[in-house]
Amino acid sequence: MSKIIAIANQKGGVGKTTTAINLSACLAELNKKVLIIDMDPQGNATSGLGYDKNEIENTVYELLLGEASVKQCTMKTSIDNLWLIPSNVNLAGAEIELLSINNKEFVLKNETDYIKDDYDYILIDCPPSLNMLTINAMTTAETVLVPIQCEYYALEGLSSLMPTINLVQNRLNPGLDIEGIVFTMFDARTNLSQDVVDNVKNNFSKYVFEAIIPRNIRLAEAPSHGQPINKYDPKSAGAESYRELAKELVKKG
Repeated sequence: MSKIIAIANQKGGVGKTTTAINLSACLAELNKKVLIIDMDPQGNATSGLGYDKNEIENTVYELLLGEASVKQCTMKTSIDNLWLIPSNVNLAGAEIELLSINNKEFVLKNETDYIKDDYDYILIDCPPSLNMLTINAMTTAETVLVPIQCEYYALEGLSSLMPTINLVQNRLNPGLDIEGIVFTMFDARTNLSQDVVDNVKNNFSKYVFEAIIPRNIRLAEAPSHGQPINKYDPKSAGAESYRELAKELVKKG
């Protein structure tokens, strides 16, 4: 039985995809079988794992529209224990096409039910907006992991996400819970980063992960090489911090 986690924040540029790729790879490094579902039309999780997103025949778009099965869309990555359901720009049109489908909020969940027992963890990389793709991710997931960039407007994204989670809980997925909040792009040289951490901890203390992801040039470089950080630079601060996050997630159970 897998644990299904949506990685979401309606604010863009907070490290959702970076977290999805690297947390998945570090869980796989702990001998967990992991599937990452790329639900963002930008397809950055797909390209960040070394695939040309424009050359893939079966993506999450074909899956949502019933044109391919979940197993046809699942690809083995170059990382041991890590699989991917890819995405590309075609997914941007899925929301309009889903309007005519019955139970459109549950299409991903219904497909994922077929394979969820094959994995220990399924991580869903959500787009940076509240739309039918995000809602499908949240009806599929058991929990939501929220990356927060250590910057001035950090709480803005969090405060807009909480009502969304509550709405999905109340109307579509009563079991949905918050997995936790993880700080990204932390810069120890600035007071602002520490102020953001302190502020969020004061308001959401029970949800905050101890692991903090630093602002790290190697983390920024890794996607252009199509590798997660624990393969691109296994001894970097970014790799170590995502390993700590993976261990913390596993320990939480």
